[in-house]
Amino acid sequence: MLEGRSYLVSRELPNSCEHESKWIYNTFCVIELSNITRRLDDGEEISLRKSSKPSDVLEREETMQGLHDLSLSQADQSDRQHHNGDQSDSSSLIHQIGPDISINCLLRCSRSDYGSIASLNRSFRSLIRSGELYRLRRQMGIIEHWVYFSCNLLEWEAFDPSRRRWMRLPRMTSNDCFMCSDKESLAVGTELLVFGKEIMSHVIYRYSILTNSWSSGMEMNTPRCLFGSASLGEIAIIAGGCDPQGNILSSAELYNSETGTWETLPNMNKPRKMCSGVFMDGKFYVIGGIGVGNSNLLTCGEVYDLERRTWHEIPNMFPPWNIEAAVIEAPAFAKAPPLVAVVKDELYAAYYAEKEVKKYDKERNLWITVGRLPEQAVSMNGWGLAFRACGDRLIVIGGPRALGGGIIELNCWVPDEGPPQWNLLAKKRSGSFVYNCAVMGC
Repeated sequence: MLEGRSYLVSRELPNSCEHESKWIYNTFCVIELSNITRRLDDGEEISLRKSSKPSDVLEREETMQGLHDLSLSQADQSDRQHHNGDQSDSSSLIHQIGPDISINCLLRCSRSDYGSIASLNRSFRSLIRSGELYRLRRQMGIIEHWVYFSCNLLEWEAFDPSRRRWMRLPRMTSNDCFMCSDKESLAVGTELLVFGKEIMSHVIYRYSILTNSWSSGMEMNTPRCLFGSASLGEIAIIAGGCDPQGNILSSAELYNSETGTWETLPNMNKPRKMCSGVFMDGKFYVIGGIGVGNSNLLTCGEVYDLERRTWHEIPNMFPPWNIEAAVIEAPAFAKAPPLVAVVKDELYAAYYAEKEVKKYDKERNLWITVGRLPEQAVSMNGWGLAFRACGDRLIVIGGPRALGGGIIELNCWVPDEGPPQWNLLAKKRSGSFVYNCAVMGC
């Protein structure tokens, strides 16, 4: 039974409890306190009752939009309460257990609870918005992977596959030119970056999970579009693409999300656009794309060694899988960049024409068919379908076309020795064409 806020300090753990149990208990207390605060803010009457079992909560799929505990809107409400004379302690975390234990509890909370926790007082809010929790989580290897995708222009949604919760991001504010331009997306650190073009220049919009807001004004050293990219923790690398004049680039840049800076890297061996990028074994790979003066797809890949700062070309890394069908297929510029993803340092690719999943054999430089894509994995030459790594899972996002809307499905598979066994994570009524998709792990 919950007895009000005092239960946090009036109850002691039995001496026989293990250290791990203390963390679980304290973490539970933090979440319960934030839930009580949320119910009080919503004007709900709190009666004495048994708390819900965690397994019941985790098994329930929540598809309501704009969940309060997934955003920082409550924190804004909390601030207003403090300014209006709220007497709660706004200068400490949980002072009864100390700041160190408080922070360790927060590190073990799901980040979907951080919006609620930020509403407790200004110290909680400041700690969460500072990004320090995410840096500590990364150091301790505590990572949650969320999927961010856009099925409607300027609109983004996030999905937490562990709790199966949806969140709608604030709508992007931009002009019509950006809305209709080619866009790339990239999740790095606690940021979602969307690259596009406005009337006179390229532009980058940045969404921060710390503030639940969009901003713009960031610039690369060499503005570009149609590039390959991938992230690893707080850093990301982009390579190739086209400059504002349409020239195909061989240059590459590294972005550090903690400092907000761009670093120019050595050039690749071959310029290329409409390529894909992945991190594998701590190195950055660029795969496929279109080269200079060549209307056909490049079959070679390149790998960048971050320690040696060198590029190495891998011949025939991404060959056409069906040479006979290639004669009647769409031209190279009409095809999507390679749909590739890395899980546990193993590279997979979605071959949309045959609806197959292939795995890359690094030792033999060969692709091996492992099975089929989900039946609902519909695309237009690869466009409109998302194929991403999400922690230890492969995720496919897409759905059948339909007039007046459609159904978007999220299917996942944890790669093993057998063929793919796809599990339906979630589905909802939405645009079924995926314009952009990125996975954020923090």
